[in-house]
Amino acid sequence: MKKIPLIILTGPTAVGKTALSIELAKDLNAEIISADSMQIYEYMDIGSAKVTKEEMDGVTHHMIDEVKPDFPFSVSEFQDRANKYIKEVANKGKNVLVTGGTGLYLNSLIYNMDFAKSNSNSKIREELEKELNEKGIDYMHEKLKSLDGEAASRIHKNNTKRVIRALEVCLDGKKMQDFSNDLKYNEDYSPIIIVLNRDREILYDRINKRVEIMMEAGLVEEVKKLLDMGYDKNLISMQGIGYKEIVKYLEGEYTLDEAVEIIKRDSRRYAKRQTTWFKRYKDSEWFDLEKYDNIELLKKDIMNFIENISKNV
Repeated sequence: MKKIPLIILTGPTAVGKTALSIELAKDLNAEIISADSMQIYEYMDIGSAKVTKEEMDGVTHHMIDEVKPDFPFSVSEFQDRANKYIKEVANKGKNVLVTGGTGLYLNSLIYNMDFAKSNSNSKIREELEKELNEKGIDYMHEKLKSLDGEAASRIHKNNTKRVIRALEVCLDGKKMQDFSNDLKYNEDYSPIIIVLNRDREILYDRINKRVEIMMEAGLVEEVKKLLDMGYDKNLISMQGIGYKEIVKYLEGEYTLDEAVEIIKRDSRRYAKRQTTWFKRYKDSEWFDLEKYDNIELLKKDIMNFIENISKNV
């Protein structure tokens, strides 16, 4: 069976993926598969910087508003759903453009990751989640450090879902690295990986401004509404950057200014971790956005790269 070309446009948060992805999708006759772990949730629009219907400009997007905030979404779930959409798009004779910055989601498509080999242990997970609620994430991250220091160094303590998953794997007799070494490319796809990058200071300034725009757009009201709808603050979705800090502001733990500064700081740290992650993609092509005066020149170079790679597939 002929492999499906998988055009992947990624890069750190706030680098400028959304606008470019839509322009590229038009030129490529493509539909977009979102690989963003927050934009999958309904009602979580402002804090996830979710692409709007107007911004989509007629380009079909998949994996946006896919589930409710209390749905226990996993990398395996993403893989299953995204694979289905990719095949549907390809069967229409259209190109597939994957865009987003969640590294594990991208890995689940780029590499041959069989999650059936790493089934979750629900009993252990339930015990860990109870322990998390009683003792907090700092304690759980320290626990992970004692069991698997390498995993603890890779997983930020605020990424509650991954901390719990790593502990679950450790306590079930394996380490996280058992599932990340010697990854082989997915035999169904031919990945064409494009990474957008910017000067660090410029990127950090864009992140800070984006957070300010989110606040002006009503992030506090969005979080209040989610809580009023009955979505618990301990849900995985509510642990996303921007949401958990506003919850703490609403509970009186932070002032609003403190919450905003922590969101900015943690978003910058996340961008740094993303950039480190993307450097692992040896066959990727990096585009420094500071070198381009306009989007047309950038698009031209990216389209040339895609065309050259496609010829050799």
